[in-house]
Amino acid sequence: MNSIDKNQFIVADTIKLSNFSTNENLNATDKALKKNLRQLRKALGEFQNTLYAHGKYSVLICLQGMDTAGKDSLIREVFKDFNVRGVEVHSFKVPTSLELKHDYLWRHYLALPAKGKFGVFNRTHYENVLVTRVHPEYILGEHIPGIHKVADINQEFWDKRFEQINNFEKHLAENGTIIFKFFLHLSKEEQKLRLLRRLELKEKNWKFSPGDLKERKLWDTYQHCYEEAINNTSKPHAPWYVIPADNKKAARVLVASILLEALKKYKDVTEPELADKIKANLEAYKTQLENETE
Repeated sequence: MNSIDKNQFIVADTIKLSNFSTNENLNATDKALKKNLRQLRKALGEFQNTLYAHGKYSVLICLQGMDTAGKDSLIREVFKDFNVRGVEVHSFKVPTSLELKHDYLWRHYLALPAKGKFGVFNRTHYENVLVTRVHPEYILGEHIPGIHKVADINQEFWDKRFEQINNFEKHLAENGTIIFKFFLHLSKEEQKLRLLRRLELKEKNWKFSPGDLKERKLWDTYQHCYEEAINNTSKPHAPWYVIPADNKKAARVLVASILLEALKKYKDVTEPELADKIKANLEAYKTQLENETE
């Protein structure tokens, strides 16, 4: 299997999505990819245990991508070996009436991972500069002062949102949240095949919605909005990675590899030492337990 250079996928400068491949197999068979993922997720699970004991960092993983990009299955497979108490997954749907009574970042603040835990956002705060940009009429439901009609939502409005999101993520990073953002880069052709599979397989039918086809017609608009969002918000403290998503197994290995390589650099994440007084009496505690009569 090819070695993985995360610099190949990180967004460190202005990019065009059309220049990124949507297909990568890492020169490995499906069997080899599965084996490699098992090793990676075991190591990630062990890191999470240490992260929990250390208790000073949290990890936020943001997943974005077009419908059928493989977000759900990636979450299931990459985090399979985690202690269930150590990872929390949040999927953000259409805002509720309560959520619309607050600013658009409010519900995302509520879902942030506590120190010692991993949090996964399946669709994220970026929906607020993606789906709402493709469908700006949705913004009117947020009841923002000065925004009375779609014509009031201009480029300055979106630039301000990018700035707000950058400030939000900078605040998190400065207070101990390690942030990863992955765009699962799917081709339009592969999406068509996956949508057809939803229609052809009875057990997949429930995933299909006629709305999927309506959104598919807006493919180019979505790609433009993703590209602009990524270019405006990929920062050293909260980088974007563009992950080829046509091959799901390879995409999972890429995400897991990038996570593990980056997290290993946090050398201060170690299990806490026992207090000297407790350490000096370990044998006494052991004897006490061994001599119990009941």
